[in-house]
Amino acid sequence: MSLFSWFDHGGNRPSSPHHLPTVAPGDSHLWIFTDGACSGNPGPGGWGVLIRYNQQVLELSGGEKHTTNNRMEMLAVICALEWVQNNRVQGPMTIASDSQYVIKGITQWIDGWMRNGWKTSAKKPVENQDLWQRLWDLSKNHSAITWQWVRGHNGHPENERVDVLARMAVVR
Repeated sequence: MSLFSWFDHGGNRPSSPHHLPTVAPGDSHLWIFTDGACSGNPGPGGWGVLIRYNQQVLELSGGEKHTTNNRMEMLAVICALEWVQNNRVQGPMTIASDSQYVIKGITQWIDGWMRNGWKTSAKKPVENQDLWQRLWDLSKNHSAITWQWVRGHNGHPENERVDVLARMAVVR
């Protein structure tokens, strides 16, 4: 299940120091904010995405009946990148997540996992390999991705919004 909604964004800069820059008119930088949630781990889960591009904001969300929090965190990024690919959006983008698992996985660990045949340094199979492969395939097509970790539940407006979207999308 996925929910999509567009609404205009006025471009006003919030006073919060946790806020990433607002996109200027005509700026083609794409901002993607993601989060995942799970009621129990494993249990029912949901994910949320906020995409800001060309003074527009798109919200996406979805969920699964039996999943884990890490899978929902990853699925949020995957669904955002699938939207980017399906809509042929090009140019630089920043993907912000409060998941160290996602950020470190894609920026630090994945090369070693692939080199080691999808085994960890402890020679165990990489968890969520199916999603890591999807995420790798989608992200390698975009040379201009900046991956940014944001502290969760710390007043960052977009991170708070995607947290709400993820929790609302938890499949019961």
